[in-house]
Amino acid sequence: MSSNICTRFAPSPTGFLHVGGLRTALYNYLFARNHAGKMILRIEDTDRARFVPGATESLIRTLRVMGIDYDEGPDKPGSSGPYLQSERTDIYQQHAEQLINQGDAYYCFCTPERLEQIRKQQESSNQQPKYDGYCRNLTTSEISHNLESGKPYVIRLKMPLQGESRFTDLIREEVVVQNELIDDQILIKSDGFPTYHLANVIDDHLMGISHVIRGEEWLLSVPKHLRLYQAFEWKPPAMAHLPLLLNPDKSKLSKRQGDVAVEEFLEKGYLPEALNNFVALLGWNPGDNQEIYTLPQLIEKFSLERVNKSGAVFDIQKLNWLNGQYLRQLTPQDRGKFLLPHLVKAGFDTTDHARTEKIIDAVYKRLSFGAQMGTEAVIFYSDNLVISEEQARMVLVKPTSKQVLAHFLKKLDSVNEVNVDIFRNIMKEVQQETGISKEDLWMPIRVALTGVTHGPDLPVVIEIFGKEKISRFVSQALAF
Repeated sequence: MSSNICTRFAPSPTGFLHVGGLRTALYNYLFARNHAGKMILRIEDTDRARFVPGATESLIRTLRVMGIDYDEGPDKPGSSGPYLQSERTDIYQQHAEQLINQGDAYYCFCTPERLEQIRKQQESSNQQPKYDGYCRNLTTSEISHNLESGKPYVIRLKMPLQGESRFTDLIREEVVVQNELIDDQILIKSDGFPTYHLANVIDDHLMGISHVIRGEEWLLSVPKHLRLYQAFEWKPPAMAHLPLLLNPDKSKLSKRQGDVAVEEFLEKGYLPEALNNFVALLGWNPGDNQEIYTLPQLIEKFSLERVNKSGAVFDIQKLNWLNGQYLRQLTPQDRGKFLLPHLVKAGFDTTDHARTEKIIDAVYKRLSFGAQMGTEAVIFYSDNLVISEEQARMVLVKPTSKQVLAHFLKKLDSVNEVNVDIFRNIMKEVQQETGISKEDLWMPIRVALTGVTHGPDLPVVIEIFGKEKISRFVSQALAF
């Protein structure tokens, strides 16, 4: 394919970036780069009721952090601007007037009360709610009179009343929609702003968009968009509608079920690379068993042909596993830089840099994401042993455990300091004197020092704790 490929990501500035929005942005980016094409960021801010100040800036920051490097947008002017739809309203008005003059659209003066009444009547007789076309055939004099008297109006698209609309989707193949089910869509609202349907068709054409890649919630709107392309005598772009993102119970992924904002995941300590990797595989199958991909590898492999039709389950366990893999691949320097803020956020003192580095080194292998630092590192900042794990309690009540701890404490008292070598010698002597070996020897000490049965490597814990704290924790475990 040639490089006249052009995609766009066109979010509304209504809050944070949803992971579904990230996937749409990512697929548009991967497709464009795979074909040596370009990608545009366009902000669809014409719904002023839902507009959130600062959301556009937040969105741009998030895309930057995620490495989705579009070619043109509000912060990267090019030949296709302006990129905020609120700055393009004159363009939409001109095109709406053209549609009215051609007889492809009409003024609708129906009040919200009348529309609500129709909706209730249709619902009570089990009909699909849609506009009844009351203003579709108003006479020229009726329209003039209403406009002159300042009656509020919207502009609606005149859809065919019979037949069917057929189109090819790059993911779903042929799609057929009965025209009688399609509403006469509002194109210009009473506040003068366009709806998504008019603005996105005009902008996609004027910005030279070759491929529209978006969520499947827009699939049934395609006949309205094709009707507009036909009225303007424009060639429609190729279209691909992505499957829904689902919760494990197969319901639609939504805010009510927990974190869905990309910013929230980043704040919790998920790496952008891991998040991109995970999100790319939600509904797209590269055709091999590889699970870890860099962004350049995703660009090289990506194709719309391998995007699934069915919904993709957002499996947080899979994301946690993947992020853990990425965390462990970081260099010690990058790892420290990434995890340090999470220690600070948990309220721990990180002024002793050498000690902090050792603590990060002790726990990073156990992390799925950065915010777990607070829980995993707590033993290094606690003055007292805390045992909340039932399994750990069971270890301490065993008679052999008491023997091991008592002997260990006695040996500890006879040395001035503890390092890893001294610790190993003490454990060897405890084993010789008690005859207790393997798990029954090591597990009581692990629980006494960490409070859990699976925790950081003991040599590292020994090195960070020092003799006084080791002695205190083992005494507390023995008293338990």
